[in-house]
Amino acid sequence: MQRVLVIGSPGSGKSTLATELARRTGLPPIHLDQEYWRAGWVEPNRDDWQRRVAELAGRHRWIMDGNYGGSLTTRLARADTVIDLEFPARPCVWRVLKRIVRSWRQVRPDMAEGCPENFNLEFLLYTATFPFAARKRTNAKLAQFTGTRIHLRSPAEVRRFLATFDDHG
Repeated sequence: MQRVLVIGSPGSGKSTLATELARRTGLPPIHLDQEYWRAGWVEPNRDDWQRRVAELAGRHRWIMDGNYGGSLTTRLARADTVIDLEFPARPCVWRVLKRIVRSWRQVRPDMAEGCPENFNLEFLLYTATFPFAARKRTNAKLAQFTGTRIHLRSPAEVRRFLATFDDHG
């Protein structure tokens, strides 16, 4: 494992897993939310974002978390491992709501500067429908992936997976 993608529904724990796995393996973490968003929740233009993703994916070693389906093909071309968090919608929605309450108006460590936590109904609906809509698009792209794909379907499976790594931290 030298280039690892962590994907899954919002609220599934992608950033938390990537951070902990980076600590245990020494792989440098890349949180796509930090790379994508500009202060005030401003999105980059599409061409700039595609160039940035190509640059990040072109690095020799990394663990990268985030979905950003429009760039998944670029990232898959460089990844050797995909950790796919396939959690049901209900616990993911609950986790997003808890995150909003806990981090209200604060910038999370895995988020871009100037992007404080807030309530976004569209994002919550995206989370609620992820297993039914976005998951199909993601699986279609993953069908061509020839590296190692690890499915984790619960927090207990994530804990067992992490326990297989030496602690380098």
